[in-house]
Amino acid sequence: MHCQPSRDNSVYKWTKNKQPCLICDEQSDTGEALCSACEAELPWLSGHCSTCALPLPSEGLLCGQCQKRPPSFARVEVPWRYAFPVDSLITRFKHQQQWPMGRLLGALLSHHLQHAFAEGLPRPDLLLPVPLGRKRLRQRGFNQAGMLAGWLARSLQLPLQEHWLLRPREGAHQQELDAAARKRNLRQAFALHDRAQVAGRHIALVDDVLTTGATAEAIARLLLRAGATRVDIYCLARTPKPGD
Repeated sequence: MHCQPSRDNSVYKWTKNKQPCLICDEQSDTGEALCSACEAELPWLSGHCSTCALPLPSEGLLCGQCQKRPPSFARVEVPWRYAFPVDSLITRFKHQQQWPMGRLLGALLSHHLQHAFAEGLPRPDLLLPVPLGRKRLRQRGFNQAGMLAGWLARSLQLPLQEHWLLRPREGAHQQELDAAARKRNLRQAFALHDRAQVAGRHIALVDDVLTTGATAEAIARLLLRAGATRVDIYCLARTPKPGD
């Protein structure tokens, strides 16, 4: 899209040693656009489900849903709960086209994944961003998942295939629906390009927020049916169960 900034010409000077923190506007002491005090106060995800990353009281547990019906994806890797100020940063990136917010979150997600790889998380063969339908892409002007995947691909040195995963059918906005309606809304919503080669490959799907997991589940099933050996989910934030 013409309104999407070039990934090679960032609108923010990420190589500057001294720059303001994007949250508090004070001079950053970390070399990035986030000071150490604000970074420490981010809603880091601690206890969570070892498969879907649903926030839980402690580590190493499976949530009731994953025990009852294990998902098609193997693991969700996510640094934060969907809470302030991460929710605000994502909104400003996603709906207000404030690219530096997304670039900052993408860099921090990359650091999280590098640590996870060092701790034994298998590196995927390639990254796939969750696609937007044509109408929504025209309205928004860019795909936030595609931008995140591009930043991750470069920093993690992983191949990226932006056009293998398609969304030929558009339904209602997922944010407007409950869990059951989200599943119905995603029936046959995704497809693979004729040239997609996922058989025998470990795929990592990139998105901004994981809520019910309906989108991740629908795409993971599609990829596994096409012969993928494993599907992981990389995203910025995980929402808690309603009421938590």
